Amino acid sequence: MIKLKKGQSIEVDISNIAYGGKGLARINGLAVFVDQAVPGDHVLIRITRKKKNHAHARVLELLKASPDRIQPPCVYSGFCGGCKWQFLAYAVQLKYKQQHVRESLAHIGQIKNVVVHPTIASPLTFGYRNKMEFTCTDRRWLTPAEMQDTEIEQDFGIGLHVPGTFFKVFDTKKCLLQPDLGNHLLDDVREFVKSSGLPPYGLRSHVGFWRFLMLRYSVALDRWMVNIVTAADDPQALKPLANALMQRYPQVSAVVNNVTSRKAGVATGEFERTLGGRSTLTDKIGPFAFEISANSFFQTNTLGAAKLYDTVKRYAQLSGSETVVDLYSGTGTIPILLSDAAQAVIGLEMAPSAIADAEKNCRINQVDNCRFVGGDIRQTLPAITQQPDVLVIDPPRAGMHKDVVKHVLTLSPERIVYVSCNPSTLARDLNLLQAAYQIQEVQPVDLFPHTYHIESVVRMVKS
Repeated sequence: MIKLKKGQSIEVDISNIAYGGKGLARINGLAVFVDQAVPGDHVLIRITRKKKNHAHARVLELLKASPDRIQPPCVYSGFCGGCKWQFLAYAVQLKYKQQHVRESLAHIGQIKNVVVHPTIASPLTFGYRNKMEFTCTDRRWLTPAEMQDTEIEQDFGIGLHVPGTFFKVFDTKKCLLQPDLGNHLLDDVREFVKSSGLPPYGLRSHVGFWRFLMLRYSVALDRWMVNIVTAADDPQALKPLANALMQRYPQVSAVVNNVTSRKAGVATGEFERTLGGRSTLTDKIGPFAFEISANSFFQTNTLGAAKLYDTVKRYAQLSGSETVVDLYSGTGTIPILLSDAAQAVIGLEMAPSAIADAEKNCRINQVDNCRFVGGDIRQTLPAITQQPDVLVIDPPRAGMHKDVVKHVLTLSPERIVYVSCNPSTLARDLNLLQAAYQIQEVQPVDLFPHTYHIESVVRMVKS
């Protein structure tokens, strides 16, 4: 019997993929999670962490490749945290995402006899992201290829993070997840920042000026927003950059500056200034337009989101006479998309800024049968006096608070449509709801190709 310990090297066969995207091997019955491994691989691994019930490892050498393994098109694959599944054929990614949902329901929720449909594919597998965020650093992390270059400058970088780190940022020349114009914008900003004379932000020292570049894209209108996040307010330093981008690229319709003095690595500012063009971007899902500010929530895969919301609408089974209540309504996307098939839609949301955006989006689309209630859902849901026919639940990754679950059961709508971005918390919440509801079917929808993340839509009816 092999006794595993940290630092040990051993050959293993990868038998499955665990939720989180890591390959799964078993040694003496112990689960070993192997980063960058595919079922069917035979690999030499090194144990990086050893726990009582499991271990973690990384691949030292690929001895025999799985038939599902492909050559990733991105040069940063393997050490970028953006899309860790590029080496897995897309059809196989969809299969494993369906499996993750099914296994989470069975193991966490004890729900074993429900139909989990094949995953709906994203219309685009590259160039699908409408929002990208790049971090500035005063000490770039070198890729394996860059380590061979002794003359490379290391005192500046703008790009993406190495997985699981806040300070390792490599200088990203091209990201395949965004439309190609985004890469030209990234390159132009990089050159401007390098020549500006103002220092990039130190992720350890918390000193410097340039912090983040956030790019947003409107699929419907083919327009871009450039959001430059800085640690101090200096519009004169930024105005030449804004002017240059808008003159060079007609598709750039908005350039804004968010200013933050906070040390947290979050690309939102304490205040915002418009440097050029508009302060917002407009995109569409179906017939409805949505105005998006720099810090607004909007699904990052516009075409994939249309598939997701089509499923929500189909599962809601609306005839035009129903009252719908939407929990965690955000900027009003679901209420507005359901408004033409329902009598009334009530959205519950905690963030005042999201409610303001939702009400504005209703005015833009001339929707008059939606209203929004602000506050903690644990207080606002019990205060609902109008009995809903359909309840839509679209919580954050953490799922519903247990008190919200109790209020849902008390409210007792005829139908529930649950939208989840986390199979684990979905399974936990469904386990609690199935005391009063039958789970009819589950539809995974892929909004994040080349990652293990998956959205799911669940149709439930009162028992």
